[in-house]
Amino acid sequence: MTQLGIRRALISVYDKTGLAELGTALHAAGVQIVSTGSTAAQLRDIGVAVTAVEDLTGFPECLDGRVKTLHPVVHAGILADRRKAAHLAQLTDLGIEPFDLVVVNLYPFRETVASGAAEDDVVEQIDIGGPAMVRAAAKNHPSVAVVVDPNRYPEIVAAVHSGGFDLAARRDLAAEAFAHTAAYDAAVADWFVGAPARVTEEELPPYLSVSLERAEVLRYGENPHQRAALYVREGEPPGLANAEQLHGKAMSYNNYVDSDAARRAAYDQDGPCVAIIKHANPCGIAVGVDVAAAYDKAHACDPVSAFGGVIAANVPVSRAMAERVLDVFTEVVVAPSYEDGAVDVLSAKKGIRVLVCPPPTVHGAE
Repeated sequence: MTQLGIRRALISVYDKTGLAELGTALHAAGVQIVSTGSTAAQLRDIGVAVTAVEDLTGFPECLDGRVKTLHPVVHAGILADRRKAAHLAQLTDLGIEPFDLVVVNLYPFRETVASGAAEDDVVEQIDIGGPAMVRAAAKNHPSVAVVVDPNRYPEIVAAVHSGGFDLAARRDLAAEAFAHTAAYDAAVADWFVGAPARVTEEELPPYLSVSLERAEVLRYGENPHQRAALYVREGEPPGLANAEQLHGKAMSYNNYVDSDAARRAAYDQDGPCVAIIKHANPCGIAVGVDVAAAYDKAHACDPVSAFGGVIAANVPVSRAMAERVLDVFTEVVVAPSYEDGAVDVLSAKKGIRVLVCPPPTVHGAE
């Protein structure tokens, strides 16, 4: 099945972003929609015809909504491999129609944890039915397209009008879906083992999960012949990867590495501190009565090596410090903020990158 038309869709989403537009477009194209709970209610409210899951299965939602879609009629419709005549025959015998499209996103587990909710409330946000549908559809991508990101809804509409997603697109969607559920499960597992918030140095967790999403493809790696990209961890506090760039060209791999090292060094101190790093090596780290004095001391440590370096401050950069920096070729300046006039001074140098990045939420950089 290289290209698979979309005639029947299962939609069950917590995040309703773009739902109205998607539902309206599918309805206008004659796509039959099966849906659950609040998703079905919202679609009905805008005049979109919907078949409720409980009407499809003949079994009501129960246990405070814990069981909605966990039913053979739903999962057989998702998992049937339509390349196999035996599967199609079984669907016919059982009176089950297959789904061409599954659109699901999950309960807001990370957001609930971050809100400081009680343990029972956090547990209720562990999605069971959603990941089951996502994984089933992703496994059966030769026969079903699965979408977990509302940003892809316009692609669904385009596919409906062009005859459906081809196999390569369905495989890409399946990969994204498995990454989505893997990151979700990693967040749940980390919460259960208490990492990192509830763990002390004496009681380290038995395992840690790391799930990263590519945020940017960089021009090259540490050297021009190497490839590199910037990856971020969803749900983490804002850090260098989320810094706002106020001036200068795009950050490079080495810029990120040195900026991270400089921030870590600067935030290790309590008073006004400036750290200058080049090729991950400290050229100078100093504290002073103010940020300009700290910069003077840091630069004086090794003025030669500081040429072409990265500068981080743990306090707002003053105009006085900016004027001093202007005299030396500098790749990056990163600070929690800039006093009036400081950015204007730094922007006089076309090549310098000026970043504003909030202080880390814990002692030391993230």
